[in-house]
Amino acid sequence: MPCDTKLKPNQTISERKEEVKQTVTGLEKLLRERRIKPVIGPQGAISFAGWTDGQKAGVTDACAYRRIMATGSALARAEIERAELLSGRKINKLVIGQGVHSHDFGKTWHDHKG
Repeated sequence: MPCDTKLKPNQTISERKEEVKQTVTGLEKLLRERRIKPVIGPQGAISFAGWTDGQKAGVTDACAYRRIMATGSALARAEIERAELLSGRKINKLVIGQGVHSHDFGKTWHDHKG
C-alpha cells in the first residue's frame, strides 16, 4: 500500500509496514468502541472523525480504509458500512483513488490537484 512506503528517517520498509499495521489495528479498536466515527463525504470519500494526527503515524484515512476493508475485522468493516447507511451514500473507490480527502474530520473535502 502507498502508506507503507512513506518512511521516516532511518526507518526500514519492514518497520514501516509494522507501524502501519499497528496504527490501523488501533483505529479498528477505536471504531469498534465507536470512539472514532467514519464520515462519508458527498462525493464518496471517507474520513475518520476523531482520529488525530498523533494517532495516525502518517497513515491517511484512505489508506486505513483500504487496509481495513482488505484485512480488517468484521466489526470495523460493519462500522464503515453503518456510516454508509446513515449518510445515505456509498464509498466511491474511484474518488478515494483520486485522492479526495478531508483534513477536518469530514467538514470539508478536497484533493491537492487544483
